[in-house]
Amino acid sequence: MKLDKQAVEKIAVLARLQLKPDEIERLQTQLTGILDYVEQLNELDTKGVEPTAHVEAKGTPLREDEPHECLPFDEFLKNAPDAKGTAFRVPRIIE
Repeated sequence: MKLDKQAVEKIAVLARLQLKPDEIERLQTQLTGILDYVEQLNELDTKGVEPTAHVEAKGTPLREDEPHECLPFDEFLKNAPDAKGTAFRVPRIIE
């Protein structure tokens, strides 16, 4: 499927992109290539193939949530660049 220059310009407007003429030509070629590839994929017989959201069916591996003692405050704050008492000190951002 060949995209014309006007289609690429319309896509650029929708994406709020400001493209130079050479960028429009380059994107026209690249987007046409992408759409040609999608057309090839559409030709595949996918009957009997279940849709998937993830390639890996196992999901995200999670560890068991086991309660344990908290770190002492001195250990907790030892790597902080600036601390006061039991809190992190950060630069003031409100004027």
